[in-house]
Amino acid sequence: MPSEPTPARAADIPSLDLLLNEADFAPALMHYSRTQVTTALREALAALRRQAALGELGHHALTAGSIAESVDARLQQQMRPRLRSVYNLTGTVLHTNLGRALLPTEVQEAVVRALSAPVNLEYDLSSGGRGDRDDVVEPLLRHLTGAEAATVVNNNAAAILLMLNTLANRREVVVSRGELVEIGGAFRIPDVMRSAGSKLVEVGTTNCTHASDYTGALNTRTALLMKVHTSNYVITGYTASVGIAELAQQGRAHGVPVVVDLGSGSLVDLTQWGLPKEPTVREAIAAGADLVAFSGDKLLGGPQAGIIVGRADLIARIKKNPLKRALRIGKLTLAALEAVLGLYRAPELLAGKLTVLRLLTRSVAQIEAQARRLMPTVQAAFGDALPSFGLRVTQSRARRSSLNRLEAMLRDLPRPVIGRIADKALWLDMRCLEVADEAEFTAQWSALHR
Repeated sequence: MPSEPTPARAADIPSLDLLLNEADFAPALMHYSRTQVTTALREALAALRRQAALGELGHHALTAGSIAESVDARLQQQMRPRLRSVYNLTGTVLHTNLGRALLPTEVQEAVVRALSAPVNLEYDLSSGGRGDRDDVVEPLLRHLTGAEAATVVNNNAAAILLMLNTLANRREVVVSRGELVEIGGAFRIPDVMRSAGSKLVEVGTTNCTHASDYTGALNTRTALLMKVHTSNYVITGYTASVGIAELAQQGRAHGVPVVVDLGSGSLVDLTQWGLPKEPTVREAIAAGADLVAFSGDKLLGGPQAGIIVGRADLIARIKKNPLKRALRIGKLTLAALEAVLGLYRAPELLAGKLTVLRLLTRSVAQIEAQARRLMPTVQAAFGDALPSFGLRVTQSRARRSSLNRLEAMLRDLPRPVIGRIADKALWLDMRCLEVADEAEFTAQWSALHR
């Protein structure tokens, strides 16, 4: 019986300088800098020494070719971006963890222009003096919402924080108990109020709030009446709430501004495309809201931003708050926001140009046809038949393969595929897979066999 091979010792490991002069390292030195290759090689040699100390180092691992392969693998891993394109097959169009709204082509081009040349970010071309970066989008926002003025910060949470800190610092803000929502990521309305220096005054009950509840809470310390659109949950059954128009009437009667956190920020009536009704910003302003805050990267379909529109005097006060500078947006966000708002000037073309709206309005027939086209590729990759036209992968008893393992394998593809596990199956929803991406999507499935 042949004896076990003797493990290699640390002294057997080739030196760094010797290896760098080997032909096996020439490709790496051509593709990467010498500093990068040297650093990766040091790491690889340190790993070999640890193996030697444990008596687990084989002589086959000490060839220049083997070490060069290890170094190349390290360099590829280090150079791979942490922020990567993925396929969103979760069925959720506005997926927070996957970056929410996808930007249309016109918007992408606007961002590239802002990247590649100086722009008049805070420069008034007509006067030659210093300008205000809000001027880039304020005329469009006034036109689309009917508001007197507008300002923009980096997200809607920042918009609420800035609005409350400016208008209600050390004063009271009255909110219905049924509107004290948690939006996600532990972001809660009471917490942001506390951070803004405002005192929350809850009125009504979880399911019912009446006009008299607001009236009873008003006093000399009241700074704002606030209404929050509960877009991420619904209370059904015996309910009652106070609309913006009625609340605005109360606010005017008592000299207290009414502010609305509209969240998703729809600028158009979605029912014209067969989608559920969402309150629009224009409707809130028309109903009498003094200020409305909303997101740029949800139903609006643009970049991450927090937008505040409303009374000019209140917007002016908000813009003077020192926090405004800390929360302001840069030229890339402004370029993207201006371009996407410009699409709303032609509402009849919006469903074809605004990516979010186009994905939301894709017909079931289109999605089914796409699923049928891709089903053979997925079947071949998993070596099993799928039960229907939808890409629903069930666990095979014969193979005992884990759905979690399959889901992890998909996330490890060159362009990760993000699905969802539910009802003992892995679901790959086609709604957000663009037809133009099908060829690339299909080509990488062969990697699952490796």
